[in-house]
Amino acid sequence: MTALADAALTLAAETGEEPAGIDLFLPAGYDILWSAVVLVIIAVVFYKAVLPKFQAVLDERTAKIEGGLAKAESAQAEAAAALAEYHQQLQEARTEAAKIREEARAEGSAIVSDLRAKASDDAARIVETAHRQIEAERQQAAVSLRNDVGLLATELASKIVGESLADSARQSRVVDRFLDELEAAGPAAASAAGTGPGTEER
Repeated sequence: MTALADAALTLAAETGEEPAGIDLFLPAGYDILWSAVVLVIIAVVFYKAVLPKFQAVLDERTAKIEGGLAKAESAQAEAAAALAEYHQQLQEARTEAAKIREEARAEGSAIVSDLRAKASDDAARIVETAHRQIEAERQQAAVSLRNDVGLLATELASKIVGESLADSARQSRVVDRFLDELEAAGPAAASAAGTGPGTEER
């Protein structure tokens, strides 16, 4: 304000007129011209020298920010891919574990069935062997008993008849007849025992 007023006073002193009103705030034409020239020079210098540096700094910061964003997006994408792969592997592991568990269960059931079948076969074989052994022992005991009874019957018959039964054919006939009579007497004795004193008491 003071400089403008001084310029206006100087201009008025030179022209011999004293400025009044708005003219007090308006500079002279040459001041406006030289001010415009200085402003243009400053603008050109700023545009040529200062502005490119600012633009380079801004571009560098923009590139860094964009690079950081790109790296962050890439890292986020990699993390999402790794997470998806982890979930897939976890699901595959769970499926494989369930499959192995089912296979182990089926294999265990098959082993148990095989063991049961084998145990049943072994038990049947043991029972059959025992039956055969018992049958063989029973037959052997029957033969031995038949021989012993035959000898006793022969001796007894010889004493009763008063003659020797050394003839094998005769001895065999006597023994067979004695055993037949003994077998026939067995059921009769059992029937008599069933209708014995206990029956009469009833």
